[in-house]
Amino acid sequence: MLAALVGSVVGIAAYSIAQTGGQTLSVVVGGLVGIALVLGAEIYRRSGQLTEVKLTLPVGEMTFAATTDMRQAAQRLFFQAATRVATRPLSDEGGDLRTAVASLKKLVDLYREPVESGTAPPPPARGDSVYELVLTIVNHNLAPFLETWHPRLDAWAAAQEGHVDETLWPEAVFFRADLNQLQQRLRPYIIALGDLAGIRDPERYLRRPDWRPGKRRAPIPDQQETELDTP
Repeated sequence: MLAALVGSVVGIAAYSIAQTGGQTLSVVVGGLVGIALVLGAEIYRRSGQLTEVKLTLPVGEMTFAATTDMRQAAQRLFFQAATRVATRPLSDEGGDLRTAVASLKKLVDLYREPVESGTAPPPPARGDSVYELVLTIVNHNLAPFLETWHPRLDAWAAAQEGHVDETLWPEAVFFRADLNQLQQRLRPYIIALGDLAGIRDPERYLRRPDWRPGKRRAPIPDQQETELDTP
């Protein structure tokens, strides 16, 4: 009604200036123009929202009525994880373990920064927030791993004299196994972020690359058989 009233006033003004056609017609046309403008603005506003998204995660089902801000936040959070060791596995024989720990610590900082700085979008009026996923990723997965392995690795490295050869660390194989389990636990949450961001098939970005064609994976520590590299 307000839009029609504003349009009518505009129509009357246009009639007074142009002095062409009938006054009634100008009022009607102005009202229709006003309604069209308001409806167009509302449609544009609603186009910034995603349809409701339901995701089944290890913590249960979560429902998101994500806004454009939430979709952009999910995209940023997805790519921050998809380009780090949180999802990109170390090669079986290589990889710097201390660099891996530093990468995980950096991811925690990146995930905490928007909330702590106040730049994160506010929680939606209904449904779950993308930052609820972040809390699960950080508090239930990244933090326990870092609390376990960061001090152990630092203490061992500090005790070495000269060059630190991480292949000599007695717990290296267990670190790698635990890191692999962490990556598997994080997968559904990172994929969920990709789904919320509207990324097509986000899982494809998390698949293990073929590090060294022609080589078999190294055996697990308690495996009795010895596998040799294929020629």
